[in-house]
Amino acid sequence: MEALVAGCDIILGNEEDAEKHFDIHPEGIDVTQGHTMDAKSYVSVCQQMMQRFPRAKKVIITLRGSISASHNTWAGVLYDGQTLFESPTYQITHIVDRVGGGDSFMGGLVYGLIQYAGDDQKALNFAVAASCLKHTIYGDANLVTVAEVETLMKGDASGRVSR
Repeated sequence: MEALVAGCDIILGNEEDAEKHFDIHPEGIDVTQGHTMDAKSYVSVCQQMMQRFPRAKKVIITLRGSISASHNTWAGVLYDGQTLFESPTYQITHIVDRVGGGDSFMGGLVYGLIQYAGDDQKALNFAVAASCLKHTIYGDANLVTVAEVETLMKGDASGRVSR
């Protein structure tokens, strides 16, 4: 894993990856305990990852809080070497299928970084919202539209159908 990550400009993982693969730990929390995530606790992880992998321009961490099998919190952070961007935290209370949640986050991030170039906050928010919506769909493909993701990003979590 070390050799692969060393060649990356952008590093993405979940809250446990840095610890399990690189022995890099967030300060003051145990990621295997509890169901809440303090985004600011991951600044040190991001900084340590950038020190270890100097090619990296951005480090992104997905933050899942597991309340139950069908209720999770979902958020993320993006660190660009100077600023820690934090997404909103979503309460996913009726998970249909978690399979594809990480892939939909990564796809949303790639789209966001290209579509909203220069706006890391908006790119991160798009990735988290896209992945949040994926949790409501059976199967491993995210079948939502850009407009649906942007609606959630604007704060409309009503679930109402718009025609």
